Amino acid sequence: MSKSIENTGQCLCGAVKIHAKSMSNDVGACHCEMCRKWAGAPYLGVDCKDSVKFDGTENIKIFNSSEWAERGFCSECSTHLFYHLKKNDQFIVPIGLFDNQMELNFDHEIFIDSKPDYYSFKNETHKMTGAEVFAMFSEE
Repeated sequence: MSKSIENTGQCLCGAVKIHAKSMSNDVGACHCEMCRKWAGAPYLGVDCKDSVKFDGTENIKIFNSSEWAERGFCSECSTHLFYHLKKNDQFIVPIGLFDNQMELNFDHEIFIDSKPDYYSFKNETHKMTGAEVFAMFSEE
C-alpha cells in the first residue's frame, strides 16, 4: 500500500543534495546483473517519479546504461544518485541517500530470475522476472 512522502538527502560528500517532493514509501530491490555490478549488491531503490530535484548538478555525471535508462553519480565521491528512466522521466533513487527512512515498506523485487543463489531477503515481497518487468514497461 504505497503512499507518497517528502524527503531530502545527499551523497556521501554532500556535493549533491536531493529533494524528493513525492517519494514512494515502497522500497524495491533490483537483482539484474547491471544493478548488481553498479551497486556491488542488489540495488535498493525508491521511486521518486519526476518529483526529485538536485542541488549541485555540476557534480552529477551521467552514464547512459541503456537505450531507455541512465544512471547518475557524484563526480566528487562517486555515490550512486539515481537510475533514471528517460521515456517517462522517472527517477529511482537509492534509499540509503535519504535522511528519513522511517515508515518505509520493502515490498517488491525485480529481475528475480537474475538473483544469485547466495542471498535472499526474509521479507515477503512481490517478485517479478526480467520478462515481466519489460512487459510492464512496454504497456506504459
